[in-house]
Amino acid sequence: MGPGMETVDIAVVGLYFVLVLAIGFFAMWKANRSTVSGYFLAGRSMTWIVVGASLFVSNIGSEHFIGLAGSGAASGFAVGAWEFNALLLLQLLGWVFIPVYIHSGVYTMPEYLSKRYGGTRLKVYFALLSVLLYIFTKLSVDLYAGALFIQESLGWNLYVSIVLLISMTALLTVTGGLTAVLYTDALQAVLMIGGALTLTILSLIKVGGLEGVRTKYMLAVPNVTAIMATGNFTYSPSCRIEPKPNSLRILRGPMDEDIPWPGFILGQTPASIWYWCADQVIVQRVLAAKNIVHAKGSTLMAGFLKILPMFLIVIPGMISRILFADEIACIGPEHCMAVCGSQAGCSNLAYPRLVMAVMPVGLRGLMMAVMIAALMSDLDSIFNSASTIFTLDIYKTVRKNASQRELMTVGRLFVVAMVAISIAWVPVIINMQGGQTYLYIQEVAGYLTPPIAALFLLGVFWKRCNETGAFCGGMTGFTLGALRLILAFIYRQPRCDQPDDRPAFIFNVHYMYFAAGLFWISGAVAVVVSLCTSPPDEERVRTTTFWGLRNIKMVPTKDRKETYRLNEKSQCSGDGRLHKEMPPDIRKEMCLDGADVKLLVPSTDHDPATPSTETSPATTPAEQFGNGRLELTREESSNVCHETGRCMRVLECFCGCKDGAQSDQQKVQQEDATVIAEMLYESPRDKVILNVCLVFVCCLGIFMFVYFSL
Repeated sequence: MGPGMETVDIAVVGLYFVLVLAIGFFAMWKANRSTVSGYFLAGRSMTWIVVGASLFVSNIGSEHFIGLAGSGAASGFAVGAWEFNALLLLQLLGWVFIPVYIHSGVYTMPEYLSKRYGGTRLKVYFALLSVLLYIFTKLSVDLYAGALFIQESLGWNLYVSIVLLISMTALLTVTGGLTAVLYTDALQAVLMIGGALTLTILSLIKVGGLEGVRTKYMLAVPNVTAIMATGNFTYSPSCRIEPKPNSLRILRGPMDEDIPWPGFILGQTPASIWYWCADQVIVQRVLAAKNIVHAKGSTLMAGFLKILPMFLIVIPGMISRILFADEIACIGPEHCMAVCGSQAGCSNLAYPRLVMAVMPVGLRGLMMAVMIAALMSDLDSIFNSASTIFTLDIYKTVRKNASQRELMTVGRLFVVAMVAISIAWVPVIINMQGGQTYLYIQEVAGYLTPPIAALFLLGVFWKRCNETGAFCGGMTGFTLGALRLILAFIYRQPRCDQPDDRPAFIFNVHYMYFAAGLFWISGAVAVVVSLCTSPPDEERVRTTTFWGLRNIKMVPTKDRKETYRLNEKSQCSGDGRLHKEMPPDIRKEMCLDGADVKLLVPSTDHDPATPSTETSPATTPAEQFGNGRLELTREESSNVCHETGRCMRVLECFCGCKDGAQSDQQKVQQEDATVIAEMLYESPRDKVILNVCLVFVCCLGIFMFVYFSL
């Protein structure tokens, strides 16, 4: 048992694990995990509450509790700007990008690039970049943050703890798919907000409320004399130990070393557009919503929830500095190394140190469960989304004729591979030196993601942008960003007691300004090259741009269970009609006696201008359906786990494959042009309510920026 943790605390943590696994396995048995749509998009059946909670929890991982609170302790309110900015960008996702993604009928973001621009090089490039970003920023920082909290609160062996957490998360993701992820995220959202709110209230009482935070934070300076007397430590005046004068403002001057306001608006916002509007982890959850009304409702809910981190994480981090200034604001590299094992600073200790000091017995276990919830939620989001990208955008590019069962197996095996990579990365994480992990994430993303944001914005809003222009713009931005990132790792920031000899273009140019340059240069190259080359086909941009939404006639949702869902063994009657009533466009299809009717999803490989009618048995359901047409596939291509040995049947059942007897009752969702029109339909009443809420939440976000900047 770790220091400071009682039996009751450990019992609370254990109860949490049992509850999460129970919900995950319940979702495992209830969900349709044997299809691509069922496993990766939860069958597109989720309500706005579940999706909104999952959006919030997927974003608020352990790196937020450690990194966001640590940055709050080190620099004040400034880091809250990302949270309020996200509140606004989430609405851009719901009102602009999600309707386009639904209209184009895509599962993944690389798939959208391929469908919008054509070819495979953009899709593969973005898929590989996304997987690398997941592993070396999100996974690495999450595991570091989780390990740090476990070390502070429980004293467990770091390797054992991390391996256990990764294994449980992977088990949940592999067995349940996105349905299990979404349901457990909903539980974790309640747990996370409740525990963090309790800590915030108790800590605010200790310092005299929000006004007490404002006053006492500016006085939170370590006692240099007492610290030097306790050990062989030195202090250099170049090591800042007092809070910055502008610590109580979010947006700061143009030359501020943390958040210069022009750089944040022009450079950080494009990087955030990538995360909130084009990152698989976020978009995949919204695509799981029932329809556009639930999708927009989920972004509104998540937007409201994004107000909370300022009060539940950033301000507690500032309070931790007030209460533990001698440790959180260590006076020099030697002192920092003695306190937390990092020469760069100990601000990352702010949140776990506050938990152990403020929370009573029992509630400490609750907060431990909150941290585990944050870590597991972020990890299961990354595992599920990364496996989706790898399976549909990388593996399927190599194995074009892979069966649906093969895709499901590969997706789950890739999760296992990510677990192995994550465990192998643990020594690097433990030895990682960093004062503010949250800003580390933003800097790395700022060097690599602005070109992607430019390509998505041009693809959605400008019909003239073609594949050649997009590829040239993306490669130009990626080359410049990767070069700057490599130089940033070569010329690292020196210790605070040493002179800074880095080149001027690194020392004087803030990464946000560099990100702004990448965004505009990439966009300019894409525009110029597109204008100098032939325009894309009109059919290609018909369903993949924002302006194409005007050409679709949106219709009210019908009872899909009765109208659009058929058993795989549906037979044709003597006059050529199916026994169940079908829409007119589907009824016109020729009925083949003895054929299986597969209700399929939009094609990811065929050019819309040249639809394929191939019905090879090896072709997957995702390839069978294009341009609103229903293809008939033979029984050999159905997603059936064939009769095997007893052990194999147990494994297949565990992983979501269904045997032949069950497949006769399996029903698969049809997504043709009619269904897409239904998904995009908003009743006049819903539209008014959503738009009023949109105005309110945007005004609230702007108010928060102004209030915390005065």
